[in-house]
Amino acid sequence: MAVFLRIFIGLVFLISGFEKLISPYQNFLYVIQAYEIFPSGMEKAVAFIVPWIELLTGLFLILGLWLGWSLKGALVLFSCFIVIVGQALIRSLPLEACGCFGEWIHILPKNIIVFDSVMLLGTFWLLRHPAQVKRFSLDQSLKA
Repeated sequence: MAVFLRIFIGLVFLISGFEKLISPYQNFLYVIQAYEIFPSGMEKAVAFIVPWIELLTGLFLILGLWLGWSLKGALVLFSCFIVIVGQALIRSLPLEACGCFGEWIHILPKNIIVFDSVMLLGTFWLLRHPAQVKRFSLDQSLKA
C-alpha cells in the first residue's frame, strides 16, 4: 500500500508541475495573482519555481529517489497549498477553480482543501513507515 500511495502522490505532483510547465507561463502567474498573497515582485518567481519543484518532487517520489527529502518536500508543498487556498476561502476571493492542475483539471477551492489535507495525512503516514515506502525504490536499489 505504501508504494502505491507514494506513487499516487508523486503522480499528483508530476501532473500538476508538468501541466504548468507546458502551458504558457502567464497562465500560472494569473492563478498566483488571483490568490492575492504574494507581493507583486515575488509572483513571477513563484510562478517560475513552483512548477519545477512540483515536477521534481513528483518524479523523485515515483522513482523512490531521496525519499526522505522528497516526502518532506511534499509535506511542505501540501501545507503551503492548504494555507494559500484556505486564506483565499476565508477572504472570499472569487476563485472558480484552484488552478492546481492548470487547464487540465478544474477543482473547486473547497474541494482541493479536502484533497490536499488527505494527501498531507498520507504523506505523514509515509514518513512514519520508511521501510515500506522504500520498497521498489531507487533508494533501495542504490543501497544494495
